[in-house]
Amino acid sequence: MNPTDRMPPITNTNMTAEQRQAVADYASMRKTDVFEGPFVPLLRSPQLLDRVQRVGEYLRYRNALPRRLSEMAILTAARHWSQQFEWNIHAADAATAGLADAVIDAIAEGRRPSTLVEDEAAVYDFCLELLHNQSVSDTTYDHAVALFGEPGVIDLVGILGYYSLLAMVMNTARTPIRDGMTRSLAPFPG
Repeated sequence: MNPTDRMPPITNTNMTAEQRQAVADYASMRKTDVFEGPFVPLLRSPQLLDRVQRVGEYLRYRNALPRRLSEMAILTAARHWSQQFEWNIHAADAATAGLADAVIDAIAEGRRPSTLVEDEAAVYDFCLELLHNQSVSDTTYDHAVALFGEPGVIDLVGILGYYSLLAMVMNTARTPIRDGMTRSLAPFPG
């Protein structure tokens, strides 16, 4: 079942001037004409869209962690929220960044990957503790700081928060996946 998109794209003629400017700013910053996913519902609040996409540009492309680990954290957030659009985009990016298929598959299935190297295990443990317990143990925190420094830990928290926000936006709006995408994540048992 694919529920109805609650916040479909707004046509250019139906946009306010502020919304048109937000789309133009997005296209300029991202260097793309593709405006989709969480940004479609976020356009209902153009000022929020502007601020969110600026944070996202930093967290996705310039944060303190290696891209492989950033993408792993994004996948962990997408799995936590069972967010299909986010998962589809970032599973491919994670593989391109060097995250092993076995790790990606295990996260999709909601289980701890058995083939994690030390930095991946630290990211996985940190993400799971924060998402499930709303806190991080001293042991997990200390290990993450030892590997990534405080800037890396804060950026990891930022990645989880940002991609959780996008997942919540899309889950609320019932944002559809792209044509050609598959619903890769099974819902967690309720």
